[in-house]
Amino acid sequence: MNLVIVESPHKAETIQKFLGSDYKVVSSKGHIRDLQEKELGVDLNNGFTPEYVIPADKKKTVAELKGLAAKADTVWLASDEDREGEAISWHLYETLGLTPEKTRRITFHEITKDAILEAIKNPRSVDMDLVNAQQARRVLDRLVGYELSPVLWRKIRRGLSAGRVQSVALRLVVDREKEIMAFKPQAYWKVEADFAAGRSKAKGTLETRFDSKEAARRFLEDSIGASYTVEGVDKKEGSRFPAPPFTTSTLQQEAGRKLRFSVSQTMRLAQSLYERGLITYMRTDSTNLSGLALGTAKKFILDNFGEEYHHARQYKTKSKGAQEAHEAIRPTFIDNTTIQGTPQEQKLYNLIWKRTVASQMAEARVLTTNVRVGLDTRSEKYALQSAEILFDGFLKLYMEGTDDEQTEDGVSILPPMHEGDSLSVKKVSAVCRFSQPPYRYSEPSLVKKLEELGIGRPSTYAPTISTLTTGRGYIVKGDKPGEAYQVTDLTLVGSEISEKEKTETVGAEKGKLLPSEIGMAVTDYLVGNFSDILDYGFTAGVESDFDKIAEGKLDWHKCIGDFYAPFHTEVSTALSDKSFHKVERELGTDPQDGSTYSAKLGQYGPYVQREKDGVKAFASLAAGQLIETITLEEAVKLFALPRTVGQKDGVDIVVLKGKFGPYLKYGDKNLSLPRGTDPMTVSLESCIALIDEKSKEADPAKPLLDFGEVAVISGRYGPYLKADGKNYRLPKGIDAATLTKEQCLEIIAGSEPTNGGRKSFRKKK
Repeated sequence: MNLVIVESPHKAETIQKFLGSDYKVVSSKGHIRDLQEKELGVDLNNGFTPEYVIPADKKKTVAELKGLAAKADTVWLASDEDREGEAISWHLYETLGLTPEKTRRITFHEITKDAILEAIKNPRSVDMDLVNAQQARRVLDRLVGYELSPVLWRKIRRGLSAGRVQSVALRLVVDREKEIMAFKPQAYWKVEADFAAGRSKAKGTLETRFDSKEAARRFLEDSIGASYTVEGVDKKEGSRFPAPPFTTSTLQQEAGRKLRFSVSQTMRLAQSLYERGLITYMRTDSTNLSGLALGTAKKFILDNFGEEYHHARQYKTKSKGAQEAHEAIRPTFIDNTTIQGTPQEQKLYNLIWKRTVASQMAEARVLTTNVRVGLDTRSEKYALQSAEILFDGFLKLYMEGTDDEQTEDGVSILPPMHEGDSLSVKKVSAVCRFSQPPYRYSEPSLVKKLEELGIGRPSTYAPTISTLTTGRGYIVKGDKPGEAYQVTDLTLVGSEISEKEKTETVGAEKGKLLPSEIGMAVTDYLVGNFSDILDYGFTAGVESDFDKIAEGKLDWHKCIGDFYAPFHTEVSTALSDKSFHKVERELGTDPQDGSTYSAKLGQYGPYVQREKDGVKAFASLAAGQLIETITLEEAVKLFALPRTVGQKDGVDIVVLKGKFGPYLKYGDKNLSLPRGTDPMTVSLESCIALIDEKSKEADPAKPLLDFGEVAVISGRYGPYLKADGKNYRLPKGIDAATLTKEQCLEIIAGSEPTNGGRKSFRKKK
């Protein structure tokens, strides 16, 4: 018997169809061994040897695999072809007690019949260099987390954790937030003019911006009666080239931009597509395409678009430390333009398919026209621009997205213009804008930055971001409302200048990664005391060492030893210092009552302290508020609770703030406010509606009709009959509201009572 072991049950099902009855394909369901959970799991006195154990939930799987392996003539280890997959094969080899004579290691980057059969023709042994690279990463990450976390418990608060990659990723988000905090928006006035050339219209933008309303007004005043002349026309024909096929990180970025998928969601969907044999392996740094893929893409383009749209390309990987030598992410069969699956799977497949085919299409040719227009009363110049697509090429199928896209008006093609032409102006506008702070990271842009810095690898991005957001709460994904400013726009029409007041919002962002207060505190402490661990270049250097281990050029024990000795010394120094890492800021004194306010980080999170005449009061910071940025006015508002909103049936409705967020108190009832509700502004009507809704949920069984010995009850799952303490179902199609007592008794006489209370289910043997 031939036994084939893969990681995933879905993958096993797909491969079994290709191999037939001579092979039995089973799944290990991922790793079968790992480091001990409650202990370090690394022998520091014996070359950092990992101490592996079989988790309780994997013991049954291991027992089953051992039984099958003992009966098999040949065991084929077919886990994924990256370092993690190689380690899984090695753990299987060791744990199942396999021998070289009966064991074969096979790899493939797509789950198709040809790829599987080709892999079986070319088996190899387990690559211990790849295994050691994975072991080095696992051991190093365990050492960092196991030794740093207790430091954070002592210095900040219990329950915190640190990680070699996660802490550096967190630092990126925190550093960006601090850049934004330090940024001071500057107002400027952007001037635009609506030009007329014969019957055609065009919009021009003044190349100079004004830093005050007065300067903008003077320009508009000087523009009254001015003559406008074309001073230069520059036309250039250029090319736009398609983006390379997807790597793991570029797929995560583009799926985030175009489909609004999170990084973890993208990887789950890609894993499903791969296991079903629809795309190639989804963890890769390579942009390479196989000769077969190039040929099938060419045929599709020639058949559907024409010869002028085809341009064969082979891209070179540019990411730091690219480790995988196999292909980019592509459809296994280009002819499959659509697939069966969930809407999300179909969208991701369509994205991969388009990107792959577009990479083999001709570049687009674009004519760019730049026109400069001067006026006789001022020295400033207007710029008019347009872009005309002469040949669409790959744009016929696909265009790559960009981070933080800004919505702009489409640029129309300019009318024919020549140097010396005179133009007339219909309107000149001076619109107030503000300089923008740096953009916060989104999941796609954070992945892009990590890749640029050489931090982490394709397989680490999704779990790293997931750990920071859902696992630790160091980062939240949310919206920032921005800050509103009152500004004035100016408009010149003819010889009249008008003003218009408006509100301009600066710094508003949606769906971005925002550091929590505890995330900022952890980062500040680690940067101040473990600068190497939090250094971007150092972290990238460690990744480079892992690559050398995978290539057989560096001993992994030496790599860990060189890192651990100075690191452990830093940990010991930090633990010997008995001081705490304090995060606090004085906010000032309330002029209304003389109370002093300060913001601090405590054992249960960030809070504001109010003190007057030695009496202290405390209030937790609201969601999105940070110690570093909260104002005195915002702090005062936190103490406005409890707030009496009004009354219902003569009973006060009071809004309070508790450990788990804001809630209503109505008599003896405590009702949580819906997420996102502002406790300071929630209306009486909303509170009453919430109380009524909760009352219905608490007491769903209300009589519709009451005949004494029998009643029609409105239950949570619909109306039913109640008599003598027993419940009876109503036949389908009966209008409960029209029933008579006699009809109710007839239904009861002809039916059995239902089982009241909680349903129980007997486990099938």
